[in-house]
Amino acid sequence: MSTQVEFDEFYTATRLRLLRQLTVMTGDPEQAADVLQEAYARAWQRWRRVSRLDNPSAWVRTVAWRVAVSQHRRSLVAADRLRRFRTSEVDRMAESEERVDLLRALNALSAEHRRAVVLHEMAGLSVTEIAAETGVPAGTVKSRLSRARAALGASLGHEYLREGSATTAPEANLS
Repeated sequence: MSTQVEFDEFYTATRLRLLRQLTVMTGDPEQAADVLQEAYARAWQRWRRVSRLDNPSAWVRTVAWRVAVSQHRRSLVAADRLRRFRTSEVDRMAESEERVDLLRALNALSAEHRRAVVLHEMAGLSVTEIAAETGVPAGTVKSRLSRARAALGASLGHEYLREGSATTAPEANLS
């Protein structure tokens, strides 16, 4: 039997059961599907070794759980950074024009562009880390960052990005 056929049979036989388990474990059906997909991709990359294990399903479930835990930790770090940004930079700006302008400009970005720029500039993630987290190639992340910065520059003015009080903080540097 070919490796591809063997893996496909394993996937078909285990996917629904593991998806149900991970949905209950994570409490989020969408996250469960995402982490399980990642775990199966990793299993496929290592299928010669994984297929020889006593319980390949346990390996996939463990990898999926670890990915979910990593995502949760990253989201906690991002939430903490956003909270600190809000309480430091945004509160210092209060209801200033700069705050209103910055929030308006960020809200005008597409969700993907806003996510990339926030993960990079506020959460401090590298392009590689953002690519891994968002599931897109590093080139796509670079493109999204470039386009987000261009849109912010067009909306706020390039001088604003260099001189604005909100954008000079290390966590919020959007230039």
